[in-house]
Amino acid sequence: MTATVSNFYYGSVTPIAAYLMACLGAALGLRCTTRSLRRTHQHRRALWLMLGAVSMGCGIWTMHFIAMMGFSVEGALVSYDWTMTLISLGVAIVFVAVGVFLVGYRGSSPGNLGVAGVVTGLGVAAMHYIGMAAMDMDGTLQYDVRTAVLSVLIAVVASVAALWAAVSVHGVWSSLMASLGMGVAVTGMHYTGMAAVTVHLSHATSTPQSSASLLSFLLLMLVGPLAVLVIAAVIVFFDPDIMLGDGEWAQTPRTHGWQ
Repeated sequence: MTATVSNFYYGSVTPIAAYLMACLGAALGLRCTTRSLRRTHQHRRALWLMLGAVSMGCGIWTMHFIAMMGFSVEGALVSYDWTMTLISLGVAIVFVAVGVFLVGYRGSSPGNLGVAGVVTGLGVAAMHYIGMAAMDMDGTLQYDVRTAVLSVLIAVVASVAALWAAVSVHGVWSSLMASLGMGVAVTGMHYTGMAAVTVHLSHATSTPQSSASLLSFLLLMLVGPLAVLVIAAVIVFFDPDIMLGDGEWAQTPRTHGWQ
């Protein structure tokens, strides 16, 4: 039996919150990468790149699961396997890190940017579909192949654009605008992927669409990544040299805050 699926059980609350998380992760990743390019000390550069990768990965993953709070299947209760859920987080961080380190150390030549963008985009898409595979219900998920492929293409294009912006956009307002654009792309990738989903139930139930246990699980999963984003924001906004150690600036004078 094909079930009725909704991605907006709580109305506009979840997509707006998901978009804001995607923007936050992108903004922190851009600023951290910009900081790394100003460092001549390799250890300091690596720290900034890693912080940027973790911020972007956590932002994308948090966006996904906030959006999934609004996902409901009529006639079924949805739960998640916590191991697969955490694996999806690890995949997001690792693949984003590969892309960030490639552009951070090898530059933004078209070839390198293309490779880094494809790796990162495939990682983002893998995070999404692993997160979907973590779902447990009395039924099966099926995907429209063309729509799913489109979601992967969006992820790759968004990743190329994000990595290009990370090494090319340095002003605060320019970074902010780039982050807002990246939030649209990443969130759009998620909902494009969700548009590909069809759910076939084995047995229907009269249980309400949303359960307190599911919401509690997702909120618990989000605590860690949200804490990482808050810590990263504090490091970027306040004096980074105190937090990460003294380093040398390459070609530009030392600045503070978001500059």
